[in-house]
Amino acid sequence: MPERLEWLLTTNFHDLTDHVQEEVYYAYYDFVYGTIHYIVKDHQITEDIIQESFLKVIHKMPTFDKETIMRAWMKVVARNSTINFLRKNKKFRNHVDIESVYMDIEPLVSNEPSVERTIEIKMMEESIMKYLHKLKPEYRLLMEYRWKQGMSYKEIAEQLNICEDVVRQRLYRTREGIKKMLFREWGNDHETIRSVESRLS
Repeated sequence: MPERLEWLLTTNFHDLTDHVQEEVYYAYYDFVYGTIHYIVKDHQITEDIIQESFLKVIHKMPTFDKETIMRAWMKVVARNSTINFLRKNKKFRNHVDIESVYMDIEPLVSNEPSVERTIEIKMMEESIMKYLHKLKPEYRLLMEYRWKQGMSYKEIAEQLNICEDVVRQRLYRTREGIKKMLFREWGNDHETIRSVESRLS
């Protein structure tokens, strides 16, 4: 049944027959069950998280040209859905160390570690872009010059006709806002967050 996941590479889930949709769902179920149950150690909660994460998969899945990348992305979605569940359920969270989850789960999902890390970084960068769109234009433009175009503080200051100290101050505030947003959405995945932050400096 795992090969049923391959259908998502070339076919829209909603275009499949009900029978095939069910097969795809249970292929996904089998694929991520062990990862999620290892964290929450509860069958019913595991099934609830699988259902929630599967909805994210079929509604938000990017276009992939390789099955390994798609599967790595699915693992990321499943893990993040589990972490989000733990954050929202304080009573249950008391029995699980969220920070240890990131450490303990790595051996289970790292068959393609470089691929998964790449997917996580890409997802974080997409979160950053959404965050930047909410900023004032002058702050968004600063990050565009610095992050996307790789301009120096001096070049940015000259481009905007402001002093370098103002550039540094605004970039610092923006990066701090991004950092808080990443920790809020991604928890304590320090390694990936640091990797993304290094691209913003």
